[in-house]
Amino acid sequence: MGRCPECGEWGSVVECTITGPTVSGRVVSSRMPAEPARPIATISAAPARARPTGVGELDRVLGGGLVPGAVVLLAGEPGVGKSTLLLDVAQQWAAGAGSPSLVVSGEESVSQVRLRAERMGTLHDQLFLAAESDLAAVLGHLDAVKPGLLVLDSVQTISTTGTEGVPGGVTQVRAVTAALVAVAKERGVATVLVGHVTKDGQVAGPRVLEHLVDVVLHFEGDKHSSLRMVRGVKNRFGAADEVGCFEMHEGGISSLADPSGLFLTRYSEPVPGTCVTVAMEGRRALLTEVQALIGATVAGSPRRTVSGLDSARLAMVLAVLQRRTERLTLHDREVFAATVGGIRVVEPAADLAVALAVASGGLNLAIAPHLVAIGEVGLTGEVRRVGAVPRRLAEAARLGFRLALVPPGCGPTSAGAGPEQMRVIEVTDVRSALQAAARASAE
Repeated sequence: MGRCPECGEWGSVVECTITGPTVSGRVVSSRMPAEPARPIATISAAPARARPTGVGELDRVLGGGLVPGAVVLLAGEPGVGKSTLLLDVAQQWAAGAGSPSLVVSGEESVSQVRLRAERMGTLHDQLFLAAESDLAAVLGHLDAVKPGLLVLDSVQTISTTGTEGVPGGVTQVRAVTAALVAVAKERGVATVLVGHVTKDGQVAGPRVLEHLVDVVLHFEGDKHSSLRMVRGVKNRFGAADEVGCFEMHEGGISSLADPSGLFLTRYSEPVPGTCVTVAMEGRRALLTEVQALIGATVAGSPRRTVSGLDSARLAMVLAVLQRRTERLTLHDREVFAATVGGIRVVEPAADLAVALAVASGGLNLAIAPHLVAIGEVGLTGEVRRVGAVPRRLAEAARLGFRLALVPPGCGPTSAGAGPEQMRVIEVTDVRSALQAAARASAE
């Protein structure tokens, strides 16, 4: 170029090298942002306040409710109740949030969803339904309805024509999720995506799926039990270790604000082979009954069967009882151990209760019904400290338990431990725990 188009001078254009960050060999130039950066103190936090969904246990896990513009991924086994729970959430939102809610189903027709809603009693004028499997159609429904809550069931069934791959594939799921996250942030729509899981229980699809969303929840439950749990795995707006409890029934699903009663059995008289412990599910203390049955002597390798417990920890507890206690022979006897109510307890804090239940069944000695046992058992038979003992004891005292066996350093002399209406006994090893349980049963 010989003449400058700005000033009109000839021969004034000079060749120069542009410096800056490069991507794939090309220089990336800066541009004017859509919104300038502002001091953090001048930015309002009101748009990011959580709004309650109307389902108390879900709000507990979410940290108070759904944040406008947040994207939540809810994953769980087929048939566990994900669609049922979210249909109830959509109805509660439509009834109380002042904005419509939109449920888009990629797996069922609108008539099928309507039948479920009629059975659950979740019909509302501000609850809209659509059956779509194309992303462009979903965005069109968002433009027409302008909802405050979008429920997409499920993200693996939605595809977009601008991306290669089959619906549910890695490329399609990543593209659909990225587009929905961008739309949710731009319009301030709280979005809940239902996700499939693999046979290992992990979220199906690329790992980046969990990084794109703001909250990841796992919906757990045994098909033989009415108990369902929503467990937080990732939460940008609250604690990531909370657990919400629900109960499935013919009319749908309902919250369980006090689920401890599901995991206890009330006996008219004390029964050998049972002991109560306090398990921590997230930050929630749940009283759980552990049962053990000692079978007949068998030749060869006796069976060790568990339900709701860790089989490896049961084997360790049996070895400790065999080696560290007297009058208890277990190496040639069948042992069956289980929890009550469908809850799964794998934390080491239940070791002492398992040991007392096994010893109670083996010696045919019933443990006092008002006793709880908390503690981890080591290979030398010692009882080790566990976390959140004051919270566990407070929950046990609230439900009427008057005696607790705890590890050393967790008794009433420690700060904050030991409710006034409960007697707390520190036990150093399994043998002293068995002796304390025997004395409590004789009183």
